[in-house]
Amino acid sequence: MKPTMATGPTCDVAILGGGLAGGLIALELHRRRPDLSVLVVEESEKLGGNHRWSFFESDVDADGMALLGPMIGRSWDGYEVRFPAHRRELDTRYHTIKSSDFERVLRDTLPREAIRSGDRVLGATTDAVVLSNGERIEAGGVIDARGAGDLTLLECGWQKFVGVEIETEEPHGQELPVVMDATVEQIDGYRFVYVLPLSGTRIFIEDTYYSNLPAMDAKAIEQRCLDYAETKGWIIDAVVHREKGVLPVTCTGGKFGEYWRSGGKAAKAGVRAGLFHPVTGYSLPDAVRTAQMVAKRSDFSGEALRDAMLTMAAGHWRAGGFYRMLDTMMFRGAGTEDRYKILERFYTLDAGLIERFYAGRSRWSDKLRIVSGKPPIPVGRGLKALMGSKA
Repeated sequence: MKPTMATGPTCDVAILGGGLAGGLIALELHRRRPDLSVLVVEESEKLGGNHRWSFFESDVDADGMALLGPMIGRSWDGYEVRFPAHRRELDTRYHTIKSSDFERVLRDTLPREAIRSGDRVLGATTDAVVLSNGERIEAGGVIDARGAGDLTLLECGWQKFVGVEIETEEPHGQELPVVMDATVEQIDGYRFVYVLPLSGTRIFIEDTYYSNLPAMDAKAIEQRCLDYAETKGWIIDAVVHREKGVLPVTCTGGKFGEYWRSGGKAAKAGVRAGLFHPVTGYSLPDAVRTAQMVAKRSDFSGEALRDAMLTMAAGHWRAGGFYRMLDTMMFRGAGTEDRYKILERFYTLDAGLIERFYAGRSRWSDKLRIVSGKPPIPVGRGLKALMGSKA
């Protein structure tokens, strides 16, 4: 006699993964479609992990800001970049979200029964989820946002980072975020330090690498963060928070169809759908757009959701061809000692162009401007890299 599988709740939309992509879909559905029953299933006890998401206000539209607004912890009226040849301040408004604030908003906004944390998904189809305890959840449609699929099917570089939030003994004097400080020693790819002044005596320092390989020595990188603080004259009273991560970034190519299928049969969102910026790895703008697209739908059946999300992700992949070309030139055409020069030149361009680039909305005129003029790496080396990528 076959064992009887425990039956769980029935809902209109089941969202697997309580990270950025899944959580924003749940919030937008709750805001736009309160008539629908939504269930978020997250393996960890915490929602959102241990991250800090930062973004430019130009990355999202007004509705996107309304969605993100309650979870924004700090905002600034501009930011800085620093390179060996030049420094610049830009006046694009900048925001940051801490994962604890993300979780707070989710739990305060969604009905208590809409969140299942600490439950591991064993398998999923377009309209059902099976948990590791044998419980089966029937759903009108399932959206899988549990992180990456098989990344070996994509040609990726890696963004590796370690961040420390410190309390300083005296005011640190840093007023604006430093999105890139590439005046530091260039090792293990393109290296820069990212700085967020959170209060007069609280500052977040992240040492980041765009690298060919995902391996990293977190202890050594954390020490570089502390050494950076010392070079700025910031005397550390305490380290109050730590975070680290390795994310796919600078995607130069790959097999999108196979990657999509590697994530399972259900509709997919976030990195699992390939919805991240090919150059920066940023997923927040696409997570907002995905949430908006889903909430505007009228058909929430599993197959309809899968088809809609596949269409969106495939369009994103096609539109990312220009960015993947830039990645190829950076990772295959430039040595470690030269990669910073590509970003250094980029930050001499028009502020509007820079905003559209980060939002993944570059115009044809932007693309022409980015690749025209004196190249930051030798033309022959760049062409050889591009030809090699097509071999």
